[in-house]
Amino acid sequence: MSVLRNMAGIWASRVDEAAAAWLPRRPDDSAQRHDFRRLRTVAAVSLTALPIVPLALSAVLPVSVALPAGTALWASASLLAAAASLAACRIVPAFATTEPSSGSDLPDLSAAYDIFAGLVTVHDPRGQVLSVHGRDAADHLKSMRDPRGRGFIEQIYVSDRISFLKAIDALRQGGACSAVDIRLERLSVSADGAQFVHMRCEMTPVRDAEGRLMAIVAQSCDVSTEARLRAEAAAKAAHAESANDAKTRFLAAVSHELRTPLNAILGFSDVLAGEYFGKLENDRQREYVSLIHRSGTHLLSVVNTMLDVSKIEAGRYELVPEPFRVADAIAACEAMLSHQAREKGVRLTSRVTRSVGEINADQRAVQQILINLVGNAVKFTDKGGLVTVDAEVDGTMLKLTVSDTGIGIAEDKLEMLGQPFVQIQNDYTRRYEGTGLGLSLVKGLVELHSGGISIRSSEGEGTVVVVTLPRDGAGIDEQSPMSTRGTVEFPPRLKERDEKAVDLPVQTEAGTVKAGTVRERRHDAAQAKTA
Repeated sequence: MSVLRNMAGIWASRVDEAAAAWLPRRPDDSAQRHDFRRLRTVAAVSLTALPIVPLALSAVLPVSVALPAGTALWASASLLAAAASLAACRIVPAFATTEPSSGSDLPDLSAAYDIFAGLVTVHDPRGQVLSVHGRDAADHLKSMRDPRGRGFIEQIYVSDRISFLKAIDALRQGGACSAVDIRLERLSVSADGAQFVHMRCEMTPVRDAEGRLMAIVAQSCDVSTEARLRAEAAAKAAHAESANDAKTRFLAAVSHELRTPLNAILGFSDVLAGEYFGKLENDRQREYVSLIHRSGTHLLSVVNTMLDVSKIEAGRYELVPEPFRVADAIAACEAMLSHQAREKGVRLTSRVTRSVGEINADQRAVQQILINLVGNAVKFTDKGGLVTVDAEVDGTMLKLTVSDTGIGIAEDKLEMLGQPFVQIQNDYTRRYEGTGLGLSLVKGLVELHSGGISIRSSEGEGTVVVVTLPRDGAGIDEQSPMSTRGTVEFPPRLKERDEKAVDLPVQTEAGTVKAGTVRERRHDAAQAKTA
């Protein structure tokens, strides 16, 4: 017998050594020993049945086939039996420790829960309600079915149940707290037609000394008013955006329709002024023809500005970057506005440093920026004043500065600069014509180049406008992705764009400024002097 006991001990130790290599270590030593006993029992039964299976198969199959087939079947059955025995001994204890069947082990905190605002529900780890508390519980229970058991989850709107269960699962995974917004179905539709109550659930886990989840305390508060205000704000924002889109399409359509008759007016007035089909009777007729041509030219420039502004707002202004000399662009601007400056008695000068060569940008847009800024400076500068255009290199940026000794801008009016159709209202500016679109267009063109704009002004002393543009045109491809677009419908419809705040560089001017009379503001291509 001692020999048999020794053999059994050796056999059991071999089984334990093999099992220890494959089984995960468990913190409970008694559970580990229980696993080893089960494996020994399965191994003993398997060894006993080892000769039975091949012998049974040899009755219907040849011995050469029955022996390997029987052995394979025996090995597979033994492994499955071992796995099943281990799983069976682990499922029941795990379920018993993590899923309490009732709240009898929980501390009785009903009195504390009843003073909390809203509806307080105690859930088990599966989300079922064990008890209902809360200062406002009676009011909430009037509009809902009994929440105990699965009643609470079943009353949650279907699309919100997943979020609620995810919040509970986060607590089961060890989370400290969870919060989720849900909609609870009402028993009947309320007077305002609302079918659901918007609730915000703040969930806190209740754990035992070993950290196992015992229950979940959920405090639910009615946020229907907050949800209604959010919905109204979203609706108003959508309405405002739609109105702005309609305004943009209206401007584009009107501008397009006005340009056709204006071109005809300008063409025929040129023919009349040139007296190609007969001489005019007197000087008054010639004066009237000249006035028609001048007025038509001014109106066409306004229409073109409106069309450009609408294109920029709709994201459909296409930039064509090309290298060109900055000095040539400034010279062209001087040639166009020198006559206007001479008529007003204003001196127009320019200074371009030697380091300023070429810039890769949209030449038409850069010239439009210069024309609008210099035109504003000349318009708002009285006789004997000075308007200066400076160009210099500042690192990778081109710095264009337009300064004047004109009427200037009051400090409290700087906030209005750059808004479309807005002019600074005072006794001086009302003497001058303008639509208030010039600086709005400048702001848009600078933004399309990923540039920056800043203004420094002092009322009665003058204004300095500084525009910075990338010399290599790096920001044009990102700001104007229009080259790959095909046909364009008209009037243009707004396409979806990601509105991103861009921190544009601000250039400061060195010099002595009187305290309290001058303020320099950064506009990030969003504020500019208004024409």
